[in-house]
Amino acid sequence: MADKSYDKQNPAYYALLVALVVMAVGPIAMMLMTSLKLNVDIMSDTSSLLFMPTLRNYETALCDFLWYEAPHIDYCDKTFGRALINSLTISLISTVLTLVIGCMAAYALVRFRFMGRDTVSLSTLAMRMVPPAVLLVPVFGIWTFQFQIDGTRAGIILVYVAMNLPFVIWILQSFIVQVPIQLEEAARMDGAGPFQVFFLVVLPLIKPGLAAAAIFTFRVAWNEFLLANALADRNSRTVPVTIVNSITEFDIDWGVIMATGMLLAIPPIIFTFVASRQIITGMTAGAVKG
Repeated sequence: MADKSYDKQNPAYYALLVALVVMAVGPIAMMLMTSLKLNVDIMSDTSSLLFMPTLRNYETALCDFLWYEAPHIDYCDKTFGRALINSLTISLISTVLTLVIGCMAAYALVRFRFMGRDTVSLSTLAMRMVPPAVLLVPVFGIWTFQFQIDGTRAGIILVYVAMNLPFVIWILQSFIVQVPIQLEEAARMDGAGPFQVFFLVVLPLIKPGLAAAAIFTFRVAWNEFLLANALADRNSRTVPVTIVNSITEFDIDWGVIMATGMLLAIPPIIFTFVASRQIITGMTAGAVKG
């Protein structure tokens, strides 16, 4: 049996690895610890890793959803609860609409022959390269003075669909191309109509692509700040906008801000976990036992 020789890793490799881990995990750990402290402990000069954890900041942020009455809350500010519902509504609806429109558009660009097909395909991807800051002023003017949909959830959803649609079309095209055309032809010979072929044959086979596109679209809609800050009003603000607006020159409640920051990260993690399981399911669906 041949001896296997392994090159000894340079210590600088492990030092770099540890530094990268600290840079990635350090801010999250600091945010978590700060969210479990009282403001007195946060602002204290002797603040350290040794403190008495408390859930008061989370209770203050989620006071609208508590099934019990927290003794330290004199007045329940429902701002974060309203923003959380707005973010979930806007992100989920925009994701569903983007996937529905995007998968149909991608299928048409791949399977149908028409003049200017390649130009349309490249132009959709080029539109995604435009920075959102460039669209801020014209979108605000059109939404405010022509359509009068500024300050509404529908206006923000429409912007997010238009912003994410080019990328979804582009990524789904690569999955639809890999679907054998013979499967669609066989379905048509069996009497299936165009919509039956699309929904019953093509969509199940591109499930990993739909899941990947859904993860990207949801995370962009959930974390987007610039357009939401310009188009939202008091009743339609999302969580990122609410967190930034809670910082004023008169009062900064760091404990509640850090708690809302930790809560902001939970829905994308859950959505990514659920959607990633669909990627694995779709990849193993066609496996055949040997």
